Amino acid sequence: MLDLGRTFLQAVERCPRHLAIVDGQLRYTYEEWALLVGALEQYLLQQGLKKGDRVLSILQNRFEAATLHWACQMAGITIVPINWRAKADEIDFYLNNSQSKLVFYESASSAELAVVLKDQEFPSVFCGSGESIVINSALFSNCVAQRQMPISYASATDCSVMLYTSGTTGKPKGVPRTQAAERAAGIAHIAQNQYRSYEVTLGVMPLYHTMGVRTLLALCLGNGAYIALPKWHAPTAVDLIAQEKVSHLYLVPTLYHDLINASNFSRDKVKTTTKLGFAGAPMHDALLLELNQLFQPELFVNHYGSSEIYTFTINQWAVEKPGSAGRAGLNERIRVVALDDGNRKMTGEDLLPPEVEGQIICDLQSEEAFSGYWERPDANEKSLRGEWYFTGDTGYFDQEGELFVTGRVDDMIISGGENISPVEIESLLSLHPAVDEVAVAGMKDDRLGQKVVAFIHLKQDVLAEELDHYCKKSELLNFKRPREYVFVKEIPKSPVGKILRRKLIAGEYELS
Repeated sequence: MLDLGRTFLQAVERCPRHLAIVDGQLRYTYEEWALLVGALEQYLLQQGLKKGDRVLSILQNRFEAATLHWACQMAGITIVPINWRAKADEIDFYLNNSQSKLVFYESASSAELAVVLKDQEFPSVFCGSGESIVINSALFSNCVAQRQMPISYASATDCSVMLYTSGTTGKPKGVPRTQAAERAAGIAHIAQNQYRSYEVTLGVMPLYHTMGVRTLLALCLGNGAYIALPKWHAPTAVDLIAQEKVSHLYLVPTLYHDLINASNFSRDKVKTTTKLGFAGAPMHDALLLELNQLFQPELFVNHYGSSEIYTFTINQWAVEKPGSAGRAGLNERIRVVALDDGNRKMTGEDLLPPEVEGQIICDLQSEEAFSGYWERPDANEKSLRGEWYFTGDTGYFDQEGELFVTGRVDDMIISGGENISPVEIESLLSLHPAVDEVAVAGMKDDRLGQKVVAFIHLKQDVLAEELDHYCKKSELLNFKRPREYVFVKEIPKSPVGKILRRKLIAGEYELS
């Protein structure tokens, strides 16, 4: 079985002069990039790192971050990428929890890292331009000065990357993934999104997120070009799509929303983009239909998965059946089982019939699956049961056998004894012409336990009474109808575009 180092060498040997990566003024072919990857690999080994060691990366989606990712694969070293916006206490947790031996960072993360490394000599490498206040750091440019072809010392069973979950209900959990699992996920991603050779994509999904890593690997497998966009800026993204003739996009719904609302967006500028894919959060019907009209893609894929097991399900006809997450991916089996009742821990055998909502679980024998959380037996006990991974997501199969994801177990609203998932209500309200974005959450209520509240960012003025009338006229059951409408300046989201309902529930928002 090929490791990822040899996978990169395959791409170099196959098309050495084909464009591989672009970052601002930097443009490298596969052959040119390989020499830099090899130089960085040798630097890592010269620092005394060996197979199985870990390296922390606090970088935006820049050339240096992508080069480090491949250098680690060559050496059999695990890369641990984290959010470049992380605060000092978060960096300290990641550094100690992962037991990393070297840190790569940039100007945007140097001040917080300096707080962590104060009064200690810890090996670090400063990337990019600007100045760092971290003491005794090496410069990335010096680390790659001695250019040479890389050599793969890795095996498919070596750990490739350790991603951290968002940690919405506690400390983030490390998700170690082998090179074999990463390669299998990359190959499946190509097949499920029908990529051809030499695709061009926008490298904007963070390399600390599974979507960002998948984009990087899939492009290399097909000798594509990775157009790095270190920091999301919708007008810049529109221009890059036009300039570099981007052929496909794989983004979270929030970024698509920003893209088509950019002041410089036009159909002509995105005419080369023939494939769209989304993941990371549900896409509401209104945005789905608008994107289909503006891009007119030949393929529009709804991808549902996680860091733990990359692909759960795929729907390659997202517009034909809005809201459907489709059927199991190439490497997966899925089930919907009864929710835990608090007294008995459910297993993978508690199957539910079609149209009945429960928890979504996935087969751990998948080639894409992880084998357990990093030093978290408590998390393993909760999520890994026999041969099944309990996702924490709720959903149901329809009569045709397609999966619909309705939310998170923790997001379920229990109002007057009824279970209510936010996604159905959000999709309905998103179709109202006055609504730009919407998030639904359960707020404490003395009578009902929780009441359904819709938080809305508007395109144009509208009264709450009109939205309530709109819901009453729809097929939405009355007990699911929002009891309150709150108009906000912005829907709070994570760095990768997931709605942060906990902030809405805690009142951490501004009224419009």
